[in-house]
Amino acid sequence: MTTVLITGGAGFIGSNYIRYMLSRHGDYHVINLDKLTYAGNPENLQELPDPERHEFVRGDICNRELVDHLMSRVDMVVNFAAESHVDRSIMGAEAFMQTNATGVYVLLQAALAHGVKRFLQVSTDEVYGSLEPEDEPWTEHAPLAPRNPYAVSKAAGDMMARAFAITHGLPVVVTRAANNVGPYQYPEKRVPLFVTNAMDDLPLPVYGKGTAIRDHLYVTDHCEAVDIVLHQGEAGEAYNVGADNDADGLALTEQILRLLGKPGSLVQHVKDRPGHDMRYALDSSKLKALGWQPRHTLDEAIERTVEWYVNHQAWWRPIKEGDDYRAYYARQYGHR
Repeated sequence: MTTVLITGGAGFIGSNYIRYMLSRHGDYHVINLDKLTYAGNPENLQELPDPERHEFVRGDICNRELVDHLMSRVDMVVNFAAESHVDRSIMGAEAFMQTNATGVYVLLQAALAHGVKRFLQVSTDEVYGSLEPEDEPWTEHAPLAPRNPYAVSKAAGDMMARAFAITHGLPVVVTRAANNVGPYQYPEKRVPLFVTNAMDDLPLPVYGKGTAIRDHLYVTDHCEAVDIVLHQGEAGEAYNVGADNDADGLALTEQILRLLGKPGSLVQHVKDRPGHDMRYALDSSKLKALGWQPRHTLDEAIERTVEWYVNHQAWWRPIKEGDDYRAYYARQYGHR
């Protein structure tokens, strides 16, 4: 039986990938290492297919002793563990550098020591910086030019992974994905925040004029891409994962309101994010050459996401009603 260490597997994308892996690979055993910080939620792991093939370990990827012990048991690693919210990184970047840079180094070092067969580092399009409207989408050869603390920390992890591939011959692959949407996304992120706020007739805080453009990738499409790269990607290479589902913030907000039958008066333009990247776009030709295609259009991705939050209020309401979330929300939007 193949054993895979999936870090950050109680988070949004990681928990969706565990579901995908267990359903697709009947002979795989998953060890799920997650620190269970604010965005890690054990409820994300309910009703897994073949739960006897899933082993949960609570812990930090920066814990060298724990990581070394787990790495001795596994064949492959998929690293989803990350601090992942740009706004939180602007408030304070130390935790981002610790997990997204140092934590990646700890994992890579242990993977090398134990001779793992494949190490996949999950990254983001944000490491490339920001595009102008007339610019072509980024290929994997575009220089890394991060512009906020979160993106810097992810770029550091990417480069460390590349260094281990070049210097030590570790079979590393990297994926750089567009903005994910879908089930189990913590409701500080724009789409679940706006859906849940609109359901309660609360304002939807649109940054600036709402003109920043993002590509919206449905999470199961991302999971399929990760799985293909894990098994078929060329060692030492990076792969972009984009769906070409571009929309600016205002258009996306209006779509959510239409789907929920809510009025445009809920839109509230607020002070923009400092140093806001205005456009991301990825050329995913390299990944598509391996046989991957996104299955969801923009409309399908948003519709399915809205439907999930409408039908799973028991999952998100306790989060938004908690003291920690309320404190974050007041800090994030109170001055705007």
